[in-house]
Amino acid sequence: MTADPLPSWNECGAKRGILSFLARVTDDASPDFVPLPERVAVFDNDGTLWPENPIPFQAAFGFDELRRRVNGEPALGDSPMVQAALAGDFGALLEDGYSGLREVIELTHAEVTADAFRDTVEAWLATARHPRFGRRYDDLTYQPMQELLRLLEQAGFKNFIVSGGGTDFMRVWVERVYGIPHERVVGSSARASFDLRDGVPVLTKSLEHLFVNDKHAKPVGIHQFIGRRPVICCGNSDGDHAMLQYTTIGNPRPSFGLIVHHTDGEREYAYDAVTESTGKLVAALAEAPARGWHVVDMKRDWNTMFSPPEP
Repeated sequence: MTADPLPSWNECGAKRGILSFLARVTDDASPDFVPLPERVAVFDNDGTLWPENPIPFQAAFGFDELRRRVNGEPALGDSPMVQAALAGDFGALLEDGYSGLREVIELTHAEVTADAFRDTVEAWLATARHPRFGRRYDDLTYQPMQELLRLLEQAGFKNFIVSGGGTDFMRVWVERVYGIPHERVVGSSARASFDLRDGVPVLTKSLEHLFVNDKHAKPVGIHQFIGRRPVICCGNSDGDHAMLQYTTIGNPRPSFGLIVHHTDGEREYAYDAVTESTGKLVAALAEAPARGWHVVDMKRDWNTMFSPPEP
């Protein structure tokens, strides 16, 4: 008897749909066969591969880094948006076109070398703990989605992350955590500058020409950075709605859409139309039945939530 490739998934429509789809598109005798170069799967990150509540993990990094900065530069604390960040008022940062969040990002993500930023993120991941679960943030990945990533790899798919999170932030840890190489990360990004300092090449981050990879920007990012239309798309919110549409509507190849619906307030969080921070899910959920997108009910469909902690 063949071992269950998705043991953390209960028997449900989404699991059956995944296995059926993979059987069809990897069988070279099937009319739905997809050649290896076209086996592209895209995954949102926040809320799809790991949680995004009570705030997205990159925001938690930014807030912690801001606290560290304010300790050495007290004048930074005079800004109302810095005060909102230090108080954990994510809603205030999202008002007025996300201007407050942009200010926080500029203070914590810009005018720093790429190497220094990487080292800061690595140091934060090693010490920071999620306020509810008490675990390292990079330990809190969804075990069922990790199993799906591995299954797709075995089926010859290339997995890409297409997320509103920062490209540089995710590239620090994605290979270790998901087995996804750096070059397969499509996230929010901005212009960097290059120069030689004492003969050493240095890249410096900025917020110039900021590309926010969310909502309708996601298909654009896929086109620009991947160059192939995906045949599998996994998301969790209306921020992924356009990416689901791009993957599944009018695709000349067979396609598969999956939405992770946060329904488990005991093991994780329960939200859709109303959420503490990001991850609102209304339009994509309403469109799912007509499009044939599979909706994962986390409480009902997953028997395990998080991956075991790293030793």
